[in-house]
Order: sequence, then structure tokens, then C-alpha cells
Amino acid sequence: MNTLEEILAALKHNKLRTTMTGLSVSWGIFILIVLLGAGNGLQNGVTSNFGNRATNTVQMWPGQTSLPYKGLKSSRDLDFTEKELNTVNDNVPESDEETGIIDKNSTITVGSEYGSYRIKGVHPSYQKIYNLEFEPGKGRFINNLDIEKSNKIIVLDKKIEETLFKGKSALGQYVQLGPIMFKVVGINSKKESWDGTQAYIPFSTAQSIYNPDKKFNSIAFTTQGLESKETNERFNKQLKTKMSQTMMFDPEDEKALWINNSQENYLQTMRIFNGINLFVTIVGIFTLIAGIVGVSNIMLVSVKERTREIGIRKAIGAPPSSILISIVIEAILITAVFGYIGMMMGIGLTELINYTMEQSAAGQTTAGGQEMSVFKNPTVQLGYVIFSTIVLILAGVIAGYMPARRATRIKPIEAMREE
Repeated sequence: MNTLEEILAALKHNKLRTTMTGLSVSWGIFILIVLLGAGNGLQNGVTSNFGNRATNTVQMWPGQTSLPYKGLKSSRDLDFTEKELNTVNDNVPESDEETGIIDKNSTITVGSEYGSYRIKGVHPSYQKIYNLEFEPGKGRFINNLDIEKSNKIIVLDKKIEETLFKGKSALGQYVQLGPIMFKVVGINSKKESWDGTQAYIPFSTAQSIYNPDKKFNSIAFTTQGLESKETNERFNKQLKTKMSQTMMFDPEDEKALWINNSQENYLQTMRIFNGINLFVTIVGIFTLIAGIVGVSNIMLVSVKERTREIGIRKAIGAPPSSILISIVIEAILITAVFGYIGMMMGIGLTELINYTMEQSAAGQTTAGGQEMSVFKNPTVQLGYVIFSTIVLILAGVIAGYMPARRATRIKPIEAMREE
């Protein structure tokens, strides 16, 4: 009988001991996979919601004053004009790409097909700020010439094309926006949008159609050099002060101007997940330690129980090295096999959670029409799994090798007296 056959026979003979050792290994790996996978899945889901725009985006909306200012009464409705957009462009050195946004609801008609959608009048920089994507052969976004000439062109979200054109290409075709015909020059393939399904027209064209008084809804721009919570908080305060000088409101008025700083929100979210990851890592380490202790104790008991067997094998001429090798291989075999089982169970559970979360979220959107992600792609780095398995294998090997080495040094007659 060779060494492997002896090991398999021993494992089969001691089913309870083998099962208990294996469960310690499987449980440790299983819990580690689930914890790391759940943490990564939650982080990937939440951070993917930032993916529809650059993380360094600031968007502003005018509000209503709640404080009097330099003889002006409170409760004044504020608006953005070209002057405020120029303020951002000229007096905010941290700004990079800027766009004004005119936001309206309107009906788009194609033959007998029609639907109500959000129409946004924007500048060309909107594409970079909000990461709009155009697949090959799907046209382009608004350009500077469209702004200069107030061209009647329109860019549709992919879903609008699918709904109104029934599977046909909308590129180069005309759609009716209210009483005016617009030529489709591009199809945005970006699936996720904070504002639901929408279409885009040149800012200047939207001004002439919707806003003859040249007032508009919001301003968005990307920033550079704001890498910490402190710098973003300081920037928000300075931005509000500069805008208050142009729009004539008290800088301390909390309702006059609304500012959404995506970079600040992103940094706050990352700090939360750093804390979650630290917690998960600590729990994972203690889980691994518990697995090590379990494997070690069972292997110690296993070798002690086999002291008499070791004595008999020595008495019939088995060299000590062969006894040690068989115990080491036994430890490696148990931990490797059950470690793999634990890994597969952990991956299976995280994928089941991912599937369940996706199904429960399917078709559910926010008020703006966006499909929000909470749990997504619960991946675990293979290196963590391999490292954990190796640690458990080493723990089993060391726990089995040391007492076995001592047992092989006992005289056969003394070893055979052990019960």
C-alpha cells in the first residue's frame, strides 16, 4: 500500500475527525469570501452611481432668498443668466469645463409615435462633464458651431431611439419638438442617468425657444485640484461668496443657492467604505484565526490519537520520515480540498445575493428615472483566497508535524502503550 492509499484509508477510517477538520477550513474560507465579497459588492454598487458624471462635478441651482440684502427684501426668486456662467468661467480658477443647463419637459414626435421627455439645452462641455458615450456610427454630440448658429439639431438617448423609431436608426432623421423640426445628429448610449431618459439641444437654440429672457435652470462644471474634504468645503464657501456678489444675496443665506459637489460626496462615501473595509478585514482576520485554531486543535488531537499507530508502524520497520510525510500530506489534502469547497460556497452565495439584488432592483427607478445600484459585482481578489488557504494549510501542517515529530522519537514499545 503506497502513501496516498494509506492516507485515504486513514481519512475514511476517521470520518468524524476528517469532517471536523474540513469544516473548520471550509467555514473560515466561506466567511472570508462572503465578507470580502459583500463589502466589495456594496462599494461597487454605490460608487457606480457616480459613474454617470465626473466625480469632480459641481452643479448649482438658484433658489429663493431667505435674508434681506443691501436694501433688497427676502423671498426673492433668483435666476441664472449669462453673467453667472461668466463668473464661473472667469472668477473660479478651480473650474475646468462649464455648461449652462436649460431643463424642460416636451413632447417628441416621430410620425405617429410620440412621448414626453426631458429636453436639455446645453453646451458642448456637457458631454465630458456627464460622460455621455457615442458608439461607432452613432453620431456626435453638440459642438461649438451648433451653439454659434443656434442649429436645430438634437441628440437622443438610446432609449428614445428604441421607443420612437422601433428598432430603426434615428441618425440623420427628423423629429418634431413641439412645433419645430430637429435633425438627429447623435445617439447617447450611456445607460445610467440621474435624470432619466432625455434629449439634448444646443444651449443657444434652447434659449431662443424656451427662455427669451435668457434665464436658465442650472450651471454645471468640473473642478481640478480639490482632493480633500477640507479643500472642497473651503471651495464651496468661496464659490457661494463669489456667486452672491453677482446675484445679490447674503453669503450666509442657505436657501439662495444650492450647490451639489460630487467630489465632496464621493470623498465622504469613500471614507465610509474605508471604515467598512477595515471592519470587514478585522472580522475576516479573526475568522481566519478561528479557523487556524480549529484546524490546529483537531490536528493535535488527531496525532495524539495516532501515537499508538505510529508506534506500530515503527515496530514493523516504517521509517520516521514516511510517517511524518503521510501526516503532512494528510493535512495538506484536507485543508486544500475543504478550502476549495468553502471558496465555491462563498462565491456561490455572493453571486446569489448579487442576482437577488439585481432582480429586486430591475425596473425600479428614482423620481428622476435612474436605476440605482446598491450591490454590484461582488468580486474577491484571488490572492486573498489563496493566501488564506495557504495559511490554513500551514497551520494544519505545523499543528500535525510538531506532535508527530515528537511521537516518532518515542520508542515503539512506549508508543504502543498509548491509548
